[in-house]
Amino acid sequence: MTNFSTIKKSIVTAVLELFEGENVQDLIVIEDTKKDFEGDLTLVVFSLLKLSKKSPEQTAELIGNRLLEKQPYFEDFNVVKGFLNLKIKQNYWLTFFKSWLSEDDYGFVSKPTGELYMVEYSSPNTNKPLHLGHLRNIFLGDSVVSLLKAVGHQVVKTQIINDRGIHICKSMVAWQKYGNGETPISSNLKGDHLVGKYYVIFDKIYKQEIKELIDGGFSEKEAKVKAPIFLEAQKMLLLWENEDSKVRALWEKMNQWVYSGFEKTYKDLNVEFDHLYYESNTYHLGKEVVQKGVENGVFYSSEDSSIWSTFSDNNLDDKLLVRSDGTSVYMTQDIGTAVQRYKDYPNLSGIIYTVGNEQNHHFNVLFNILEKLNYSWASNCFHLSYGMVELPEGKMKSREGTVVDADELLSSVINEAKSLTSERGFLEELSQEDILDICKKIGNSGLKYFLLKVDPRRKMSFNPKETIDLSGHTGPFIQYTFVRIMSLLKKSEDLDNEFNIEDLKINSKELEVLKFISNFPDILGQSAKELSPYLLANYLYSLVKSYNSFYQDHPIITEDNYDLRNFRVQMSKLVSEIIEKGMNILGIEMPDRM
Repeated sequence: MTNFSTIKKSIVTAVLELFEGENVQDLIVIEDTKKDFEGDLTLVVFSLLKLSKKSPEQTAELIGNRLLEKQPYFEDFNVVKGFLNLKIKQNYWLTFFKSWLSEDDYGFVSKPTGELYMVEYSSPNTNKPLHLGHLRNIFLGDSVVSLLKAVGHQVVKTQIINDRGIHICKSMVAWQKYGNGETPISSNLKGDHLVGKYYVIFDKIYKQEIKELIDGGFSEKEAKVKAPIFLEAQKMLLLWENEDSKVRALWEKMNQWVYSGFEKTYKDLNVEFDHLYYESNTYHLGKEVVQKGVENGVFYSSEDSSIWSTFSDNNLDDKLLVRSDGTSVYMTQDIGTAVQRYKDYPNLSGIIYTVGNEQNHHFNVLFNILEKLNYSWASNCFHLSYGMVELPEGKMKSREGTVVDADELLSSVINEAKSLTSERGFLEELSQEDILDICKKIGNSGLKYFLLKVDPRRKMSFNPKETIDLSGHTGPFIQYTFVRIMSLLKKSEDLDNEFNIEDLKINSKELEVLKFISNFPDILGQSAKELSPYLLANYLYSLVKSYNSFYQDHPIITEDNYDLRNFRVQMSKLVSEIIEKGMNILGIEMPDRM
């Protein structure tokens, strides 16, 4: 069957027939023709000039004439400097389209690759609720999982619950000193919000005590480690690691409050995990691995009994792995977690850590340590680094209470969706339950798409007012087009949808939509390879814009030409399927109406 692969191979064949040399095929670059130029595929000829011994224009002309002479797929070509733009015959486009319609799951890889990946994301601390920064992490990780599955991989969705450490003890100390027995029930607060409240209280008292010590003659550095409430938190951490029963009981109680809160937020986000790891478990294994590293000469112990890894060969500072009092640090836990994961899943092809770029150095050090320990899988660990989300007024800080709470944000975008739908008046005859379901889908779409449409490597500024708009670059705009297509398809249910391509003539806007449809498999593949959902998100927006341009200018159901009408209906149907599948990969559900 003729497809894009066949046509691209014909271009490669023509080049190989014309030019001799080593690795000629590696020099061949074929791209989609840019929108400003006429053509469908473009061959970049600059890399072939050393073989052709001709100018870029002459080289392109030579290859173009050979293709028109020898291959049946092309009707014309044009040359712009070193770019050969080739126009595919229309009947081949229609043949492609027929083949796409016959595929059960167009764009997706049907044959499993046999590779298994683990994607870690979310991984919150149990001292505060989820916030806007977590949402970018969660949406990014969740959509990467779906992308990897779309190209045939198996995936384990996981997170490491950061449920121990000095930051957890800060909330515990503050609650113990100032909580007066307050609980989620007595305060009518979600458990994660209640614990987060005491994390903020700790910071407020801590800063006050630092100021008092500085006023009393201490340096700022000294004040930070001598503040009474900080010393209490340090003492509590030591008691926790020594398994003090009272400290452990308080820890378990407050953590359970947080887990209950997280569970509700994840349910609202439609996110779930396959395997949970807890830092309170994996740090034990981490300490064992570190101790063996000392015995084998991989790490060293200093005079105060703290354990370190040296990185003089990498021009990095030495890294602390275990404190002098025997308590572990984040790195210890991450070593243990990585080792445990490969014990649980020995056939893993790789682990993808979805963590903000503030931790770039941490993961560079972690992967170096795993290599020092001679783990064969160390090179298969990858940090999916992403930029922080900032507000127009600046950076968020959890301990100062200046974050955008995830639950409040979800509620606000759903309320925005309610306002939008009530203004339009299209849902008045529905039940309140159905209206809420639609508004949740619209609100979540606005939020998820806004956070996913930006290259994850870039930091971004978040403005909730820009998330829900039926005419802008938003998730609801894409949903609205989908709903409109579904309405059209419902009206065409009784029509015969067969069409003959022999005498069918399509216009430039229809051809543009077909080109976008043709790119869907490649976009999925590229997005999965680069772990970049933003490529898919922006593709879907471009597809929708192209379809809307066609839709506004040309009739579909009322088209008089039988074959053309049915072609347009089927093209609309395939566009709707791509939108729905693509948005589902981004974690976005489609409403029935808007």
